[in-house]
Amino acid sequence: MKRRAAPESRPVALTVAGSDSGGGAGIQADLKTMEACGAFGTSAVTSVTAQNTRGVEGTHLLPVAEVEAQLDAVLDDFDVGAVKTGMLATAGIIDAVEGYADRLPNLVVDPVMVAASGDRLLEPEAESAYEGLIEAATLVTPNADEAAVLTGIEPESEREMRAVGMELRDLGATAALVKGGHVTLADGDRTDEVVDVLVTAETVETFRHPRVETDATHGSGCTLSSAIAAQLAQGDDLTAAVETGIDLLARAVRYPLDVGEGPGSVHHAVALRNRAAREPTAECVTEVVERFVDRDVSPLVPEMGMNVVGATPFAERPDETAAVEGRITRTVSGVRPNRGVRFGASSQVARFLIACREFDAARRFAVSCRFDDDVAAALSVLDGEVVTVGKAATDNREAAGGSVKSGQQWTAETAYERADGSPVAVVSQGSVGREPILKLLADDATELTERTLAVRGALDTT
Repeated sequence: MKRRAAPESRPVALTVAGSDSGGGAGIQADLKTMEACGAFGTSAVTSVTAQNTRGVEGTHLLPVAEVEAQLDAVLDDFDVGAVKTGMLATAGIIDAVEGYADRLPNLVVDPVMVAASGDRLLEPEAESAYEGLIEAATLVTPNADEAAVLTGIEPESEREMRAVGMELRDLGATAALVKGGHVTLADGDRTDEVVDVLVTAETVETFRHPRVETDATHGSGCTLSSAIAAQLAQGDDLTAAVETGIDLLARAVRYPLDVGEGPGSVHHAVALRNRAAREPTAECVTEVVERFVDRDVSPLVPEMGMNVVGATPFAERPDETAAVEGRITRTVSGVRPNRGVRFGASSQVARFLIACREFDAARRFAVSCRFDDDVAAALSVLDGEVVTVGKAATDNREAAGGSVKSGQQWTAETAYERADGSPVAVVSQGSVGREPILKLLADDATELTERTLAVRGALDTT
């Protein structure tokens, strides 16, 4: 018997942009991002570029009539909920897209002019043609270089970024998101933060993320505008769509794809992959706990209880780690978890693990254990470096420059500063009213189990 189809209704987004044969930017990046964000992506290709992670080697522009034919085909068949534009290349194509403005809902205009490699992607005489398209835009998303071309303002501060946004609103855009990835201060230095400024008719909102030291930003602008368009197609309001897009891009830049011989590419599907890993990560933590119960790790359980924490591959926050709710405690017959495994169940160990991942993103699992002289002697069985962080480190929460950091973050940073590489164990000696704790680290659940049970076994021989 033939199986019945089970169709799924999906919001539709449209990208009007150039093709990137390297797959990191352009139409390819747009469609990957839209799919990862839950929208069905459609496209109208404006140009075909021969490019890779090192740069653009050639460009072939499609005739305006061919671009219009693609737009007609998509708009006549699909219920498009949002549109983004990328590389439009010529005044003729820009004018043609503007002619469809009344059929392009939630229009996000990414005024692509120069590739991340420095290669120019827009004819100089086409710059002024953007004025009409900006007037039709729900949102325009220039970086610092594009902002200077469109408004004459070269933003070197948050105040000047606001001024750019207001100027673009005066040109007719419903809102403007001025991106700060390329913004430098007057002295030429960049801050440790990336600041993006959203200017709407009612508000000016600022979004901040730590700057990531990487050159693998190919496709970042395409990814951001596509994510925003996908969220708008699904019914998000503008501010929520922008916030979701910025968060996605921050993670995509933090975990870039190491492809090609150049710097690489942003990770378009990073949020989707991270969500998909939640259940397997929780299952791994559950398996570790079961092994600990089976082997009775009572001698390693602290007074406050033990916790096992597992982070998703691209975790950035404690609520993206799975742990035992209520911890593992000792009983008269061994150890048992108080409740099940869930995300966000751990606070201290989770924050410590997330902080460690800033130095070694491969570290995905951690367990908190009792520490005393016997445990210290048993640590000789470990196959890696053990670092001790003293009382001063656990008590001192004031970071350089006056910014406050959590004790767990401070401990992790101090441990990695003292280590020759990536430690497998960190000992916090504790302080008044706080017992010393050993935290074991590993890249996978099996490795964490083996390290913990090796220490447990060594205790029997001490």
